[in-house]
Amino acid sequence: MENTAIFLDRDGVINEVLTKRVKFVNKPSQLHFLPGVPEAIKKLNEVFDYVLCVTNQGGIGLNFLRESQLHAIHDHMISELKKRGAFIHDVAYCPHKPKAGCECRKPQPKMLIDMANKYNIDLSRSYMVGDNYTDIQAGKKAGTKGVFIGESEPLADAVFPDLLSATDWIIKDSKNSSFQE
Repeated sequence: MENTAIFLDRDGVINEVLTKRVKFVNKPSQLHFLPGVPEAIKKLNEVFDYVLCVTNQGGIGLNFLRESQLHAIHDHMISELKKRGAFIHDVAYCPHKPKAGCECRKPQPKMLIDMANKYNIDLSRSYMVGDNYTDIQAGKKAGTKGVFIGESEPLADAVFPDLLSATDWIIKDSKNSSFQE
């Protein structure tokens, strides 16, 4: 049987971005979890085989950030979550400039499809959670359900103000008999 996964966008879903405290995350000390994120990921870990992060990081292509810095940020994120009993199993990122026309930048589904192939994931039983319409588009193109963090996104299957409030719906929906083969 194939595995299930939650694909999480990073900035605006897992951590703060464009807040009073931090504009962009360019070093580990600038990564601040949004309220309830460790608890939400811990709950998702109990139900899904994988919790994966898929993130556009155009700052690399724009020379605001080096890949080594991004790896340090992601290592820090994973280790801080682990201290709280929450696990992100892997991170995929697009390093290209926003208008580079690459295949991996969301709304293209390549990051999700590559992760699905790597971990034998059934995309039809998985979810993409994001705070931008491009996240939801990438999930839909890959074949997942889409959960939008924010106020409104017509393409999404559900909309919630934050990851923690979305978690119970995701878990309940994943156990819905019509969703399982």
